[in-house]
Amino acid sequence: QVQLVESGGGLVQAGGSLRLSCAASGRTFGAYAMGWFRRAPGKERDLVAAISWNGGNTYYADSVKGRFTISRDTMFNIVYLQMNSLKPEDTAVYYCAAVRGSMPTMTRDEYEYWGQGTQVTVSS
Repeated sequence: QVQLVESGGGLVQAGGSLRLSCAASGRTFGAYAMGWFRRAPGKERDLVAAISWNGGNTYYADSVKGRFTISRDTMFNIVYLQMNSLKPEDTAVYYCAAVRGSMPTMTRDEYEYWGQGTQVTVSS
């Protein structure tokens, strides 16, 4: 069992930065790949970034490449999403999720555990 709690969301002006954190509980956290998803109003929950169990492999959606960075601290069971050069279109609720296995999947429904989400609002 893995429990996930996100934090770090908030209101920021366009061009600014935020760092989201996802604290995971559970002794088997290292057995899970992790992803960050977001859901904007009226849209589907889409994968933004993902990372393998040891941090050696990462994936980014085209819309955030070069601006967002996903990382994980396996000692403290935390996954981060550093978001730079934020745009109004990045406004969404951001969720972290865990999928068993060493590599992440691009398929949303394969993620087994989800956090409650944290709101990110980017003003123009």
